[in-house]
Amino acid sequence: MRRSASAVRAEHDVIRLSHSGLDTTGVRREVLRALRRVVPSDATFFATADPETLLFTGAWPDPPLDTATPLFLDNEFGGGDVNTFAGLVTSGRPVATLDGATGRDRWASERYREIMRPLGLGDEMRAALVTGRRCWGYLCLHREDGLLGFTATEKTALARLAPHLAHAIRTAALVDGPAAADHRPGVVLLTDDLRLVSLTPDAEHLLSLLPPGAPLPLPVYAVAAALRSGSALPSARVRGADGSWLTLHASRLTGTGQLAVVVEPAEARAAAPLVLAAHGLTTREADVATLVLRGLPTRAISDQLHISAHTVQDHLKAVFDKVGVRSRRDLVIRLLG
Repeated sequence: MRRSASAVRAEHDVIRLSHSGLDTTGVRREVLRALRRVVPSDATFFATADPETLLFTGAWPDPPLDTATPLFLDNEFGGGDVNTFAGLVTSGRPVATLDGATGRDRWASERYREIMRPLGLGDEMRAALVTGRRCWGYLCLHREDGLLGFTATEKTALARLAPHLAHAIRTAALVDGPAAADHRPGVVLLTDDLRLVSLTPDAEHLLSLLPPGAPLPLPVYAVAAALRSGSALPSARVRGADGSWLTLHASRLTGTGQLAVVVEPAEARAAAPLVLAAHGLTTREADVATLVLRGLPTRAISDQLHISAHTVQDHLKAVFDKVGVRSRRDLVIRLLG
């Protein structure tokens, strides 16, 4: 079906804004506002993700979704419902609707029965925001409960725009320059049902650098919920408001039934792979850059990756161009300080 001129302009606005170098706040305000002109919705959930672990690193749910965050997390990591965000990434079909997954039998979804219907919500359309084979975030558009859900045309439109939205999030990870932060690790204690028990002052300070949640930022609950679902020592890397990178990882305390989430500054080397990916490096370019950051010379990189020295230099030139540096020394200074 031919798209109207206004629909085409609306999509072009989303694409233009996605490639305009906005920070995460700008993406949330400008890009998503433009997206609503393409695919109208009654409530939106937008989240950033760690491309390696696929865990949430930040989330901004509209009302009434914000009142049900623990329920949505339980559903996401419970593994028994349709269209989980991580499942969209691994399935190779990054956009899906609830009606499509259930054959329009919404009651087949526990998420609909237990969470969405009580909130007055019906069909939802979820998207894993993937570019360069890496997922940088998630989007879920909701409609009020009723017979009409999202159309095939709207699903196709979101599928066209999802890689551009992913590009916007990936770029946002690089907008703010790295900050020299002097933070000490902190610890958050949670019950097994993710209720807050206590947290150290250092944890409280570090969490203040993240998008606020109720009562804790979503990445804390995400790593804890992943642990409960069986993940071994789940972790996520998150960019703080001061430009520094933080690592969150969860473990279970022996004999207490409580969960501990450690929040600590990420060493530059730990954050480097994510920063390299945010620059749009290919897998092989990232491999070469990582070995350069470890101090390996060209011949050693060639031997380890089983490629010629000439190919190493070609990849390295591409790395310099994408990161915006001119030498190995500049690369190390840019990423490791």
